[in-house]
Amino acid sequence: MFLVGLSGGIATGKSTVVAVLRELGCAVIDADVIAREVVQPHFKAHQQIVRYFGTEILLENGEINREALGNIIFSHPEKRQLLNSITHPEIQKEMLKQILKYFVLGYRYVILDIPLLFETKRLTKFMKYTVLVYCDPPTQLSRLMKRNGLSQAEAEARVASQLPLEEKRKLATHVIDNSGDRESTRRQVLRLHARLEDSLDFLWARLAAGAVVAGLGGLVYLLLRHFIS
Repeated sequence: MFLVGLSGGIATGKSTVVAVLRELGCAVIDADVIAREVVQPHFKAHQQIVRYFGTEILLENGEINREALGNIIFSHPEKRQLLNSITHPEIQKEMLKQILKYFVLGYRYVILDIPLLFETKRLTKFMKYTVLVYCDPPTQLSRLMKRNGLSQAEAEARVASQLPLEEKRKLATHVIDNSGDRESTRRQVLRLHARLEDSLDFLWARLAAGAVVAGLGGLVYLLLRHFIS
C-alpha cells in the first residue's frame, strides 16, 4: 500500500474530486474532518487549547468557538504556532490509525486529503504521489465569489493568502484540471484511479508479504497433518 496526497486551492473543486474517488470505493482520509474531531470536548487537544487560550473561546455546549479562536491566531502568529503544536500531533496520530486500518483491509492505496499539503511540505515526503486539484484563476475567483458571496476584492484577498496554484502545480506529480464541467473532471479522476491501481510500486513488498503469508499457511498445514496423523 502507498499514500497519495491530495490538495487544491480555495474554490478549485477538491470536494468534487473527493466525491468521485469515494464513489469509486477509494480510501480517503480527510484531514479537515479529523482536525475538527480532535478538538471536541474530552479529547486531549481540547483540554490543552482551553488551558492555553482560556474558557472565553468556548461555546455554551463546551465546544470550541472556531471563529473566536480563529480571530486570536489570525492576529498573533506565535499563538497560531502554539495551536498547531497542540493539534498537529493529535491529527497525525488519528491519520496513522486510519492508514493502518486501510492497510489491514487490503487497500491498494490511501488518499490523504490535506488542504495545506504543499504549504507545510512536512507530509509530502511520506507521499508516493501528490495530486493537485487545479482550475484557472478567473474560474477560481468566480466560483469563490459566488459560493461565499464575496466581492472581487475580498475573493482576491482570500486567494492571495494561499500558495499560488501555479506554484503548487510544479510540486504535484498529478494534476486534475477542474476548470471545466463535472464530467470532464470525472474522466480525469477515473484515469488517475486506473493508473494508481495498475501501479507496480512496492510490488516486491506485496510479493514478499504474500510469500510470508503463504509460508506460514503451509507451515500450519504441515503441523496440523503431523499432529492429526
